[in-house]
Amino acid sequence: MRILNIHGYHGDPHNCAYSSLTKLGHEVFSPAIDYDGTDHAEVLDMLTKAAGENEVQLVTATSLGGFYGALLSVSLGLRAVLINPCLLPFLHLPRLGFQGDIRPYICSFDRIAGLDREKVLAIVGSRDEVIDSHDFTKSLLDKERVRTVIGGKHSGATLPLEEFFSEVIGPAE
Repeated sequence: MRILNIHGYHGDPHNCAYSSLTKLGHEVFSPAIDYDGTDHAEVLDMLTKAAGENEVQLVTATSLGGFYGALLSVSLGLRAVLINPCLLPFLHLPRLGFQGDIRPYICSFDRIAGLDREKVLAIVGSRDEVIDSHDFTKSLLDKERVRTVIGGKHSGATLPLEEFFSEVIGPAE
């Protein structure tokens, strides 16, 4: 399967999700994103183009990348798997030292309401020390669409991603 993997704020494109998906044999496109140096519209445009040019069938997205993954799911109709998603970036980014303009995130937020719940799954850590709004994610997607890993933290390394992806996506064909 062709997958677009979106890393989080100050994250690594070759993160735990990328590693887990490539171990399962998937073709993974994972661009490096400078969230501090690139405005919101440019990031979204770049990711939309990457999804189209690479004919991706699924988006995986971690933390702030989860916000973009949700937006791509809405706009392109893609299935998405969100890992500790930051669906309220206008609340969390200032806490993480983001100096950019958060207004574009606020303006894009209403689009999240258009998510097709049947196309989106999430996995979250119960002890996520960075994102404290996973109750919102559970309400938005319905609790059945969100797997909570007891003791899991924000880092994907604390979550059983390979097992989760194997179960919900499967190995490459």
